[in-house]
Amino acid sequence: MTMERTPSHATDKEAVDQTDLQSVELPKGVTQAEADIYDEALAKYGVDGDIDPVLEKRVRRKLDMRIIPILGVCYFFYYVDKTTLSYAAIFGIKEDLNLHKTDYNWLSSIFYFGWLVWAIPSNLLMQRSPPAYYLGFNICMWGVLLMCQTAVTNFAGLAALRVLGGAFEAIADPAFMLFTTMFYRREEQPSRISAWYVWNGVGVAGGGLIGYGIGHIRGSIASWRLEFLIVGAFCLLWGVVIAFLLPNTVASFRGFTHEEKLVMIARVAGNQTGRQHRSIDINQIKEAFFDYKTWLFMLLGLVANVPNGGLSNFSTLVIKGLGFDTLETALLGIPQGALVVIWISLGAWMNSRLPKNSRTLVCALFMLPTIAGALGFLLAPEKAYVGRLICFYLTGSYQASFVLSLSLITSNTGGQTKLMITSGMIWFGACIGNIVGPFFYKTEQAPKYQLGIGSLLVANCIELALFVVLRYAFIWENKKKAKQREALRLAGGDEMQSQATTAFTVGLTDKTNPNFEYVY
Repeated sequence: MTMERTPSHATDKEAVDQTDLQSVELPKGVTQAEADIYDEALAKYGVDGDIDPVLEKRVRRKLDMRIIPILGVCYFFYYVDKTTLSYAAIFGIKEDLNLHKTDYNWLSSIFYFGWLVWAIPSNLLMQRSPPAYYLGFNICMWGVLLMCQTAVTNFAGLAALRVLGGAFEAIADPAFMLFTTMFYRREEQPSRISAWYVWNGVGVAGGGLIGYGIGHIRGSIASWRLEFLIVGAFCLLWGVVIAFLLPNTVASFRGFTHEEKLVMIARVAGNQTGRQHRSIDINQIKEAFFDYKTWLFMLLGLVANVPNGGLSNFSTLVIKGLGFDTLETALLGIPQGALVVIWISLGAWMNSRLPKNSRTLVCALFMLPTIAGALGFLLAPEKAYVGRLICFYLTGSYQASFVLSLSLITSNTGGQTKLMITSGMIWFGACIGNIVGPFFYKTEQAPKYQLGIGSLLVANCIELALFVVLRYAFIWENKKKAKQREALRLAGGDEMQSQATTAFTVGLTDKTNPNFEYVY
C-alpha cells in the first residue's frame, strides 16, 4: 500500500487519515498483511504521534528483553570464536602444527580474507532472506567449522577452515545492526548497540575463563583441540536457538499483540529510514558506493580494527611476555574483558546524558585513554611489568568509540539496500584492518612489541581525526537538507512530502528523502 503526497500544512496523522490508499505492487518478501499493518500504524499514530507513553515504555522494555540478550549471547560466542586461536597459541598449537616464522600471523589474518570476499554478497543475501533464519544458519556454520579445526594436522588445513569461518562470520555485525534499526528509534540505537556489543568484553573475560578451565583438563586430546571442540559445539547449538527466538519481520514477532506491533512500527516511523523488504535496489547500491560517507565509514572500520586485529590474536602473548605463566595469562584476560564492558557501558551512559548530537564528541573523548595507554606501554621501562600491564588494559577504550560509531551508520543511512551496503563497507574496512594488524607484531620484538603497539597508536590518532571529519560532514549535510526543504516549500505546499509519506517509502534513502535529518 502507498500514500499520495499531502499538503505541508497537514499534520502527519491527518495526512494519513486524509490519504486515499491504493494497491500497488509490493516489494519482494512483503505480504499484503505486512503492508496493511504499516498503513494501520501510521493511520492510528502518525509519525511521532499519539502513542501512550506507558504503552510505549512497556513495548520498549519487552523488546529489550526479547532482542538484546539474544544478540548479546550471540556476540559473546562471536568474539570467543575469533579468539580461540589466541588461546590455542598459549596451549601449544604452534609446536603441535610446527608453525614457523609468520605462519601464526597468517592464521590470524587469513580468517578475514574469507570475511573480506563475502562481506557485501552476504549482506545482500540477508536482505533477500528471512534475517533470523539466515543469521542462525551462519552461526551454525561457525560452530561446525570451529569443531572441524579440532582435527587439523597442518597449517594448510587450519588456514582453509579459518577462511571459511571468516566468510560465515561476515554477516554477524550487519545482522545485529539490522535488527537494531528494525525495532529502535534513532536516539535509542547507541545504547542498544552498546548493550549487545558489550558482550564483546564478556567474550574476552569468558574466553579467559574457558581457557583457564580447559587448561586444567588432562587427557589424550591437546588443550587447544578441546578449545575448538567445546566452543564450536556451543556455537552450533546457539545457532539453532537463535533462528527460533529472533523475528524475521516486525509483523511476525511472536509474543506481541497486534496493538503492540502497531506501536513497534509507529515508534520507528520518525527514523525516516524506510521499511524492511527483500528487494535489492540497484540505484541504492550505486548511491552507497558514490556517497563519500560510505568511504569515510570504511576508513573508520579499517583504522579501528588495525588495533583489534593485533590485540585479539596477540593480547595473550603480550601479557605472557610481561612475566606471567600460561594459566595466569588466561586469567589476566578477565580484567581486560571487564574493562571493555566498563568502557562501552560508560560511553553509552555518557551519550544518553548529553544533549542531542553528542555522539561524535563522546567517540573522540574515548580515544584519549587508548592513546595514553599505547604511549605509556611504549615509553615505560621494560621491567615495569605492572605499569605496562595497566597501560595495556587502557588501550581497550577505543571499543567504546567504535560501538557508538556503528550507531552513526544505523541512524544516518536511509533505504534498506543502502544500509546493507554501507554496513557491509565498514566491516569490509574492518577486515582489512584485522588482516594487516597482526603483522605489526614481530616475534623478534617480544615482549614489548614496539611496532605492534605503535600501529595501535597511529591508527587511534587517525580514528580520532575521523570523528571530527564525520561531525562536520553531517552538519554540512543537514544544512543542505534544510535548503532542500525550503525549496520544496517555496515551490508549493502540495509538493512537500509529509513525514508520514516518506517514513516507510521503500525507494527513498537518506540522500533522496527531504525529511531525513542526520544525527552526529
